[in-house]
Amino acid sequence: MIDVVERDGLRLDVRDEGPRTGEAVVLLHGFPQDSRCWAEVAPTLHDAGLRTLAPDQRGYSPGASPDDVSAYRIATLADDVVAVMDAAGVSSAHVVGHDWGGAVAWHLGAQHPDRVDSLTVLSTPHPAALARSMTRSLQPLRSWYTVAVQVPVLPELVLSATLAPALRLSGLPADLASRYAARLASPRGLRGPLAWYRAAGRRPPWDLLRTLGTGPVSVPTTYVWGRNDPTLGGVAARLTAEHVTGDYLFVELDAGHWLPELEPAGVAEAVVDRVRHSA
Repeated sequence: MIDVVERDGLRLDVRDEGPRTGEAVVLLHGFPQDSRCWAEVAPTLHDAGLRTLAPDQRGYSPGASPDDVSAYRIATLADDVVAVMDAAGVSSAHVVGHDWGGAVAWHLGAQHPDRVDSLTVLSTPHPAALARSMTRSLQPLRSWYTVAVQVPVLPELVLSATLAPALRLSGLPADLASRYAARLASPRGLRGPLAWYRAAGRRPPWDLLRTLGTGPVSVPTTYVWGRNDPTLGGVAARLTAEHVTGDYLFVELDAGHWLPELEPAGVAEAVVDRVRHSA
């Protein structure tokens, strides 16, 4: 079992749990979570005979928080996951991602299909579906914060004081909101997590156009979406099916954004079902 993965001078903390000989499931958290967001999901996966690898991703692991925004490009974040799999001795895995972890999962499915046995993506639609929804829905209003955090310094100052109440307002229970906010309670602690948004916002126009034309994902995929999600709307959720050519299942829950924490049974069921149908 592993607990730290070293890559390019960085040290990623990893929770490696469950049966050593079980099929591997990589669990990727989003903002402002960490690997603890899977605490109520992972035991069910272990009971199903699955091994879980849950990293605190770049910007969240204390030993893997570079200052350069370019170090948080999506391809680099995906390469971190491949490095975790290599360190664990896993040639391929079932990949599960929520929020920004879902964006990394989509990239892995499209660019590293040989390393991905299946995808289960929570909340985050396929990036091309999200881009298309910007001209077909109110998604730009839902995504206002992704523009606001492009401003230097100020978002760190504001969020270091207001993150916990903002998370509570978004539907996260107070104890979890406080726990996540405590880890990111300083401007320095927020710099890495916000760099994910800033790296995406610095893409040149031709790269954004390439996202609009991103090829479909061919690996077996389940997309789980909460119909009450305040940040990611139904148009992008439903367009996602058009960007998956592999076996595809869309699961709509009567829930908001925080699916790993608030819908662990539904999430675990979706993951186990996807693993079994991808064998």
